[in-house]
Amino acid sequence: MKLATYQDGSRDGQLVVVARDLSIAHYASGIATRLQQVLDDWNFLSPQLEELSQTLNHGKARHAFAFEPEKCMAPLPRAYQWADGSAFINHVELVRKARGAELLASFYTDPLMYQGGSDDFIGPCDDIVCASTEFGIDFEAEVAVVTGDVPMGTAPDAALEGIRLLMLANDVSLRNLIPAELAKGFGFLQSKPATAFSPVTVTPDELGTAWRGGRVHLNLESVWNGKRVGLCDAGPEMTFHFGQLIAHLCKTRNARAGSIIGSGTVSNKDWTRGYSCVAEKRAIETIEVGEPKTEFMKFGDTIRIEMKGLDGQTVFGAIDQAVATPTDVPG
Repeated sequence: MKLATYQDGSRDGQLVVVARDLSIAHYASGIATRLQQVLDDWNFLSPQLEELSQTLNHGKARHAFAFEPEKCMAPLPRAYQWADGSAFINHVELVRKARGAELLASFYTDPLMYQGGSDDFIGPCDDIVCASTEFGIDFEAEVAVVTGDVPMGTAPDAALEGIRLLMLANDVSLRNLIPAELAKGFGFLQSKPATAFSPVTVTPDELGTAWRGGRVHLNLESVWNGKRVGLCDAGPEMTFHFGQLIAHLCKTRNARAGSIIGSGTVSNKDWTRGYSCVAEKRAIETIEVGEPKTEFMKFGDTIRIEMKGLDGQTVFGAIDQAVATPTDVPG
């Protein structure tokens, strides 16, 4: 099934079930009003939502309406936890090589992960609001999962069973703020503003054979200012699968229902596939010609992030955002 959260003036929005082709939707209010309710009582509520999904996909839902991604909040507008990994080692290799930093052997056995802010996610069509382009505004196209309860000490294979939903993420980064923050030895904070997620989140079975080994074996497209800059395969080169990322998170603590775990920037060794963040393009330029040529995002820039299934149809809908100043945003 596919789920989304519609704006209704509240902090957590209204849960809707969305048809497989994203053409129509139906309010889930007779079953649950918010996605977190479903995650908290998955075994009881998800079968009811699946039944509504089947009715909707067969064209028999009496109160269906046209689905409009522009009305969507993030599937979970706020979550108990947002932990973002860096599971594509090629991305880490490129960025570190460009600045002359050594890649430690532990990077291949122990995932990188940071704890992000989860109290104020933004919707798929909301602006990326930033006070200054001097901060180095960058998009990061990623895949993310939403979990049920996963106990501390869960092994990677067992952790895969805790995955309830998948979606796309734009983990916006302010690149010029990162070095000073990391130099303090305490990690990201101001350099990681609000993250955006795709209009729709889906159960793993919606991906068919593209979901295997804890990875999504589909291409992730990034279109910057109307130009495709990346068509990266999110599957084979994901060094750590989602089970390993969740197990890493749960090494010393529980992950509760509604936790979101990101893959990190999707990256391929084949440079002809493009890039899923500007920092990677700049790293490649530095390696090739000694300095970066591509500038970070400017006010008015747009970014569209989307993934199509094996049938050629969009899976999650598109993250479609523009960069804006605080004064450009009403209210």
